[in-house]
Amino acid sequence: MLQYILDMKHQHTEEKNYDYLYYVIGLFFGLLTGAVLEKGFIYIPIGGVVGLLTAAFFLKVLVKGREDK
Repeated sequence: MLQYILDMKHQHTEEKNYDYLYYVIGLFFGLLTGAVLEKGFIYIPIGGVVGLLTAAFFLKVLVKGREDK
């Protein structure tokens, strides 16, 4: 029984997933870029969407591609 408990203690290692940080940073800087353009308020959400798309591309292609090698 003691060996089973010790084995369970060692098997409970999980990797932390920080993928959400790419999306938060992309959204923030996309919104900031849209606000700095000073063309109108419509560019702020457009900048946010472009920032999220850029973060998704960066995460799926560049970061995950590096992990496979």
